[in-house]
Amino acid sequence: MSNPVRPGSFSTFFAEGQYETQTEMLEVVEKSRKLTIGIPLETTLQENRVAIVPNSIRILKGYGHDVLVESGAGKSSSFTDRDYTEAEAEVTKSKKKVYESHIIIKTQPPTLDEIDLMQVGQILVSPMPLPIISKEYIEKLQKKKVYAIAMEHIQSEDGSYPIVRMMSEIAGMVAMLTGAQLLTKSSGGRGVLLGGISGVPPAKVVILGAGVVGEHATRTALGLGASVRIFDNDIYKLMRLQNKVGRPLHTSALNPVYLGYQLLSADVVIGAIHSKNGRAPVIVTEEMVAKMKDGAVIIDVSIDQGGCFETSEVSTLKNPTFIKHGVIHYCVPNIASNVGRTASISISNIITPIILKLSNSQDIGRLLFNDVGIRSGVYIFQGKLTNEYLAKRYDLKYTDLNLILTSGL
Repeated sequence: MSNPVRPGSFSTFFAEGQYETQTEMLEVVEKSRKLTIGIPLETTLQENRVAIVPNSIRILKGYGHDVLVESGAGKSSSFTDRDYTEAEAEVTKSKKKVYESHIIIKTQPPTLDEIDLMQVGQILVSPMPLPIISKEYIEKLQKKKVYAIAMEHIQSEDGSYPIVRMMSEIAGMVAMLTGAQLLTKSSGGRGVLLGGISGVPPAKVVILGAGVVGEHATRTALGLGASVRIFDNDIYKLMRLQNKVGRPLHTSALNPVYLGYQLLSADVVIGAIHSKNGRAPVIVTEEMVAKMKDGAVIIDVSIDQGGCFETSEVSTLKNPTFIKHGVIHYCVPNIASNVGRTASISISNIITPIILKLSNSQDIGRLLFNDVGIRSGVYIFQGKLTNEYLAKRYDLKYTDLNLILTSGL
């Protein structure tokens, strides 16, 4: 009788090549290099996510890599230190030791103090939220001569941004569920059930933006039985949304007169306007908000780009709402962090294969040359700033990454 498999001892199962068709080969396959991956505890912006979850660590261990996790890193997303230990990661209370790893992976940018702990030539994979970083932040990373990769700018083969898409899907669903909760009397709302019941009409939801956030807010609102209105100036997006949902929807271009009319009777308004560069445009003026019903709810998902409501102000998960003109405002930037466990698993699923790509390449320059998806996320290459927007914004020297890579090959 064979011995039963011990819980947690799965690393051999996920050994390199486990899922590949095994063929007879004469050539020698170059082994991937062994890396140490560091997962620090997040300490800013009430972050509840962790970049790598225990199940992904089992895969990394199967490929021969070591993983250092700062104690408590997964606590806010409901992963205990024991979960990580059973996945064969090393859990340590020393942040300094974690920052001695080859690769650092974070769900928030490192603080200035954390950058001081980083090593020369290290690889950093983290978000690059423009409102948070500063000129000093960039210059410190440059002095460390790191390779900094913005996870939200990493592209998949079809040209989409998987991290952004997954977080947008979550944000759309969470925004709608939050709106439904805030309508209840105990949350300060009008005591309205979003979907209504027999003989009682449903609540009216207005969604600004027909992108990924708007799509999943729409799906959630319809699933709960709400009456939905969607606004966007991109008619193609409105058509695509209707096709994806599979039913006729009440849609409109962003006509301020008609929008103002719809806002008068709206119970929940979701702002999901995205700007490719810089600040999100203000779509709803303070005058429009002042005319809305008392106890109505505004969820501004665009707040991480400044907000699309004139009355919006940044709030936090600890103090998520405030009232202006009798309207409840919810303006939390990291809204996906409110479902930290789901968001963490999603991020980990996307980041883990990228780490394996980095480990399979003996030369990061050659990898970036051949992989446009990862290359699109690089904003600092061995101390050189390769993001033109950041260079112009902070008056720093810009170096074209393509020229660096071609000259080095």
